[in-house]
Amino acid sequence: MREQTFEKLYSLKLHGLAQALEEQIRNPEASSLSFEDRLAVLVDAQWLWRENRAVASRLRKARLKMPACMEDINYRHQRQLDKSLMRSLASCDWVKQHHNITISGASGLGKTYLCCALLEQACRKGYTAYYASAPKFFRQLAIGYADGSFDRLLSKLARIDVLGLDDWGLTPLSEMERRHFLEVMDDRGGSRSTVLTSQFPVENWHNLIGSPTLADAVMERILSNSYRLTLSGDTMRPVKKALQASGKEGV
Repeated sequence: MREQTFEKLYSLKLHGLAQALEEQIRNPEASSLSFEDRLAVLVDAQWLWRENRAVASRLRKARLKMPACMEDINYRHQRQLDKSLMRSLASCDWVKQHHNITISGASGLGKTYLCCALLEQACRKGYTAYYASAPKFFRQLAIGYADGSFDRLLSKLARIDVLGLDDWGLTPLSEMERRHFLEVMDDRGGSRSTVLTSQFPVENWHNLIGSPTLADAVMERILSNSYRLTLSGDTMRPVKKALQASGKEGV
């Protein structure tokens, strides 16, 4: 009878409940609990199992460049990173309110890590996310335009709660890239959030886009309701190497 019960639980995909029930059977102290208390423990276990599975799925689809989390951000290194602001962003209210985040600063200041940490936190809070380097992102758009899947790609991007674009502005945008990016940001403006990192100050992004008219439209969609993280200071690469050598993560 017990084996049949477990078979039915697993066939119903109630894995968390089944595992918790097995633990109760092995634990003699569980018999001292009331039926309601034991049932509550089983329900909590199933809920937690489903939540963990959902988070793992969102993180897998986000395709983050590196493991990163808000708790491991390094505030000791002097790079003008506002700790109170980062703690506020950890609540992910900025995602709920459809605000954007720009992260600018020289190479080696941990912009990619911060971007991935923000996206990881969003996934843990129940939001969908997707990370891509800007060059790769524009190649994906170009391929979609060439093979006829561009509209489907735009529709997919429009449904992602947080889009993270890393290394924005490494090269000036072509005419096609400008128009494609405007379409992406137009779909997301006021309804989704975007995180952009760049080695160049935000004040220079208008020139990087190129066409004044399109640049005005793109920048308006990026900077309206946005948080700006402007980093400065010495490179963190030696710090990162030291952490990796000690088996730790976090930048």
